[in-house]
Amino acid sequence: MASEDQSVSGVSGRYATALFELARDEKSVDAVKADLDKFSAMLAESPELMRLVRSPVFGAEAQTKALSAVLDKAGITGISANFLKLLAANRRLFAVADVIRAYRALVAKFKGEATADVTVAENLSDKNLEALKTALKAVTGKDVTLNIMSIRRSSAASWSSSAAAWSTVRSAPNSIRLSTR
Repeated sequence: MASEDQSVSGVSGRYATALFELARDEKSVDAVKADLDKFSAMLAESPELMRLVRSPVFGAEAQTKALSAVLDKAGITGISANFLKLLAANRRLFAVADVIRAYRALVAKFKGEATADVTVAENLSDKNLEALKTALKAVTGKDVTLNIMSIRRSSAASWSSSAAAWSTVRSAPNSIRLSTR
């Protein structure tokens, strides 16, 4: 089922698919998603953590040790923590953002939801986010999860609400790409 999704491919897709199938079998898809969303937010907020994840200077053992401390402090445990440590041990931690993105896509497909990647120059108000979500639901007939990327901040945040003033829509079976002016 998950392997049919063309938006989930490459190394990150294979890892995300394996994690999704394990989480589905353990009936913890939402718990794993919540942990990965928390880790993604931590990455967006911490240049030091981003450096640990992306830098080839750190070896697998150093990454795993530092990551373990970060995960413990954040309260990320179980399948999610073990998976993130596996990425570090296999020297694939640099791909964690793509793995998280692919996992979100698999969860959305599993739940019959659509996702929209929205790139904005300015942060959107809650009112605009809700208006966009409503408009997209009317178009797709599905609940829409937004992945917001701010050009100004250059970091992604995932919103389960929606937003305004969009100029371009390109849609795929379970994915919509939006750009704002």
